[in-house]
Amino acid sequence: MGNTPLTIRQLSINWEKIPADSYLHRIPAIRSIQTLRFHAPVTFFTGENGSGKSTLLEAIAVAYGFNPEGGSRNYHFSTYDSHSELETALSLIRTPGSSGWGYFFRAESFYNVASMEEEYSKTGGVPAHYHQRSHGESFLKMAQLNMKGRGFYVLDEPEAALSPQRQLTLLSEIHDSVRLGSQFIIATHSPILLGIPDAEILSFDDHMPHPISYEEAESVKITRLFLDHRHQVLHALFQDSE
Repeated sequence: MGNTPLTIRQLSINWEKIPADSYLHRIPAIRSIQTLRFHAPVTFFTGENGSGKSTLLEAIAVAYGFNPEGGSRNYHFSTYDSHSELETALSLIRTPGSSGWGYFFRAESFYNVASMEEEYSKTGGVPAHYHQRSHGESFLKMAQLNMKGRGFYVLDEPEAALSPQRQLTLLSEIHDSVRLGSQFIIATHSPILLGIPDAEILSFDDHMPHPISYEEAESVKITRLFLDHRHQVLHALFQDSE
């Protein structure tokens, strides 16, 4: 999948720049990182809620120059300042001459980005009218319009906005973009997106980011267990709650 040099090859964290009382020290997977190398055009961060995957993903996006709430590096707005101080201590090693284009997709703050798209389009360009579509349709349309050519793309749990069928469409869009030389870093729980061929999957469980196979991902194992043994799982679940 893709032979173009990666836009971002490595990140490092200077822990001396992070206050001793910062909550970042209490996230095992984040606390364990000094350096982290990227080996594939698509890298997934996966793990349980609170494991730190979105925290690191957001820091990468901001350190690269993206707006914290999403958008391209040309976006400059803020409706709520929620990002951590991690990006101030994070350094990215980039490939010289790599593409400057990219986009930060966040399902969580998509409404705000869609609103700003409308405002920015008034000064030039063609408005996409995202608010006239459903959440999932507009999120996918934004991805399709902005994954163009070679670029660097950061996606935070995109499955939150997409049906399984639309996740398959996004998977295809990512695959096509990688063939053009793009790099993706994606935080996800989706067994569908995790299935992208030749991607590196990093689990944030067990105290440090480490590579795992598709079959080892907890979301894959739990989904397969539920689909194969739905009645037994529900019986045990409801029995335990009584």
